[in-house]
Amino acid sequence: MKIIQVSPYFYPHLGGVESHVLELSKKLIKRGHEVVVFTTQLEGTKERGVVEGVPVKRVKPLSIIFSTPIMPHIGHELVKTECDIIHSHSPPPLSSFFTVRAAKRKKVPHVLTYHCDLEIPVPLGSLIVQLYENTLGAYTVRKSDRIITTTTTYGATSRAVWHRDSHIIPNAVDADRFHPSNKPGNVRKKLGIKEDDKMVLYVGRLVFHKGLDYLIESAKYLGDDVKYVIGGTGDFRPELENLVKRFELEGRIIFPGRIPNKELPKYYAATDIFVLPSISRLEAFGIVALEAMASEVPVVVSDIPGVREVIVEGEHGLLAEPMNPRDIAGKIRTILNHPELAKSMGKKGRERVEMDLTWSTVAEQIEEVYEDLV
Repeated sequence: MKIIQVSPYFYPHLGGVESHVLELSKKLIKRGHEVVVFTTQLEGTKERGVVEGVPVKRVKPLSIIFSTPIMPHIGHELVKTECDIIHSHSPPPLSSFFTVRAAKRKKVPHVLTYHCDLEIPVPLGSLIVQLYENTLGAYTVRKSDRIITTTTTYGATSRAVWHRDSHIIPNAVDADRFHPSNKPGNVRKKLGIKEDDKMVLYVGRLVFHKGLDYLIESAKYLGDDVKYVIGGTGDFRPELENLVKRFELEGRIIFPGRIPNKELPKYYAATDIFVLPSISRLEAFGIVALEAMASEVPVVVSDIPGVREVIVEGEHGLLAEPMNPRDIAGKIRTILNHPELAKSMGKKGRERVEMDLTWSTVAEQIEEVYEDLV
């Protein structure tokens, strides 16, 4: 099949959707399909290129508002491109709207993966979201031939898609790259963490909805030998650094910045536990938690729709009450104080990944959706 993937952002822009589209495209190409990714042309990127073997076509936006690329002419570019099926990913939302209109003009099937709900953190932001969902968003969902959501609980609690029959196909992880056989190298030494210290890891964007302020506050309730490594970049970092000073946690909270892709498996190999403390519906799954599980690392994740389905409580990790630093600290302490439990959680997490959450399994399920439509 000739498949077009439409992703509002793509590498070198980093995020869960970008990672999902890249890995899915790579696996579909390995399975014999022709794939091209259409995305926004950001400053410093060329109109055409190849990312890890995946052809990419970048379209200049008219503007970017609330992190949403406005590029109505992507529809014209899609109509000109021969394909058997178009698969768009939302959010950000408008790209999928322009894409589904183009698919109808071309008379080819359109698949929409609805990764998470919209949130605009400004005054009247909720009204803007509601207006979009009742107009352009409703049109996008109604005209899509198939809707994919990554978990049952998220799809069932999302106003945008709960009235549509969705295919539940989870996110996935490269279980060969993230593997318990990986070695940590000199990660701990580079971070200044002693071998007998405990390491708590977070990796992702440093933004408000990740709940990192509550994660940092949780360090107050743990010993000085527990070091937090908060990897990534984002506009919330200055506020997080101020919190570290306010709580007098200097030396215990480490910000290594953006972790290079080739180094990331070493960070999972070096850590004792991984924490995803998200507080918003902008987090609907948590691919980083899968990376940790694939590495046999026990996890603590927020007890919110979607994210809670990544693990079975007590088997692969623990659920923490969102926005509750004491509870986050308590869940971390439970795992750190029980090494055999931590080891068991790590092994069972790896088993869960191998059974249901590898890209081979997930790409095959998405391929079946395509074949059914085509």
